[in-house]
Amino acid sequence: AVYTITRSMNNLVRCMNLYRAEQLAPLELKSCHAGYLLEICACPGISQEQLSRRIYANKSNVARQLAALEESGYVRRSPGEEDRRVMRVYPTEKALAALPRIQEIMDRWEKVVAGQLSVQERERLTALLEDMTCRAAELLEEQ
Repeated sequence: AVYTITRSMNNLVRCMNLYRAEQLAPLELKSCHAGYLLEICACPGISQEQLSRRIYANKSNVARQLAALEESGYVRRSPGEEDRRVMRVYPTEKALAALPRIQEIMDRWEKVVAGQLSVQERERLTALLEDMTCRAAELLEEQ
């Protein structure tokens, strides 16, 4: 088939999203919220713009998902002190409390899905995927 790599990556991501959605449901989180909260907890005060670039999501989707996370008490947003137009995002205590469970869900997914790979295969796969991501990001910047 023509798009075997793309199809395989899409199918893997879809499976991951279904798994995360089911696992995150008790926390009243969507699948995509895991990535948001991991980044926000790792970088408190990250701007919406920076978050958008880091997770490769368009700005309107980021704003919409952050509004949902804010409404459910996982994040708070406030204008930046240096530039009031920049919206900064901070994790709440609720987000920090949920973080270990989110990490556990992510870790389990990776261990099960990549569990049959040797350390060298994991390192090689990670390097290949990071290289592909860099080229994909460069392609996006060309537009």
